[in-house]
Amino acid sequence: MRTVCLVISLLISMISFGQKIESRLSAAYKAFEQDIQFKHALISLYVTDSRTGKVLFDKNSQIGLAPASCQKVITSAAAFVLLGKDYRYKTEFAFDGKREDSVLKRSLIIQASGDPTLGSWRWDSTKEEIIQQRLMAALNTGKLKTIKGDFIIDDRKWETQATPGGWTWEDMGNYYGAGARGLNWRENQYDLILKPGKNPGDPVSILETTPALLVPEIINELKTGIAGSGDNSIIYLPENGSIAYLRGTVPAGKETFKISGSMPNPGVVFMNRFKSLFCTGAVNYKTGVAMPVSAVSLFSHISPPLDSINYWFMQKSVNLFGEAFVKTIAFEKIGFGATDSGLNIIKDLWSKNGIERSALHIIDGSGLSPANRVTTHALVTVMQYARKQSWYSSFYNALPEQNGIKMKSGYIGGVRSYTGYIKSKTGATYTFSFIINNFDGNPGAVREKMWKLLDILK
Repeated sequence: MRTVCLVISLLISMISFGQKIESRLSAAYKAFEQDIQFKHALISLYVTDSRTGKVLFDKNSQIGLAPASCQKVITSAAAFVLLGKDYRYKTEFAFDGKREDSVLKRSLIIQASGDPTLGSWRWDSTKEEIIQQRLMAALNTGKLKTIKGDFIIDDRKWETQATPGGWTWEDMGNYYGAGARGLNWRENQYDLILKPGKNPGDPVSILETTPALLVPEIINELKTGIAGSGDNSIIYLPENGSIAYLRGTVPAGKETFKISGSMPNPGVVFMNRFKSLFCTGAVNYKTGVAMPVSAVSLFSHISPPLDSINYWFMQKSVNLFGEAFVKTIAFEKIGFGATDSGLNIIKDLWSKNGIERSALHIIDGSGLSPANRVTTHALVTVMQYARKQSWYSSFYNALPEQNGIKMKSGYIGGVRSYTGYIKSKTGATYTFSFIINNFDGNPGAVREKMWKLLDILK
């Protein structure tokens, strides 16, 4: 009898607490939307009980909003489903057979697979120096010391357009705007080492570019900002562009200051890294050329598994990885890596799992484009789907922890967003998505206000 009474008591307590959460959320949201920062904003908040799927709060959950990087959860989960958590990229290094003693008279060939980790500093096995050591070791084993032929990158598996349509001029030249190519190198990122002036308004000098870009002319219009003002610089340089413009400010009070940009042509940088080691004379750089049948393999480089790549995709919001996932999905499913095809396959996947195609107006895999439109209902549906899959632990562990909550955040101009899971002190678990578009004023203040509302669920 006492056991029955205890169970009934617990049930009543849980029902009471659930009602309390719903009423507290409703009251808090009502006050939240009255904030002057949101007078002209669109706000959507959707919260469900993770275990039962019961909707606890719904405001504008069927309205498509720009999600910023919260869109990454859609791409991430789709990659787990369509590629598998153990998927790996393979890059083949080979030569085209004709040789005289230790001199290769024909071509060094790299058959690219779209591997976004090649040359990345995030894994020991992918670092530039490790790739270099493996290539040199393979050449030494084959007793090849000099190459006098072509340097060929076979990148025909993917489309030549690296950046998705809809990415802005302000984003594409900066490191986070690096597009995905058949051959990616160093995450398609380079660093500019700068020397700010002593006073605000002083010109800024460029000390070096690492690695050397070789092609672009850099027109430096950077100025020195006030001390402590942070990085307010923008690099304007489209893919395959030849002229870069540096504008904005970097802070005074620093001996040197580093900013990072996206390589306009990673293949040229990749070739330059290696050709000085074993090439003599002129080397013709070619892309889009098929690997000859006569090619002899030197070695194959295998990437880290997808779940490891996805970890950095989510933790550090590496846009390149998401765009690579989209094109890889297209290649594996239809034989050619193109953004539009990959996105259509992703939309088909989610349409079969409870999300209307019209709820996913997506034009990239990372959320960088301000033209993306996604509903909070769709985002929560993806998160709930992930909870039931064998790869859920990898997906969950990849989510950053912010404000004591496992959630993906998103931020582009006028957009703040959060999507994730909250565990309350009582043991309840909630799945939520929270997006604001077109807010006014300081984005940091918006973040604090959103976190405060989400604290109610803890």
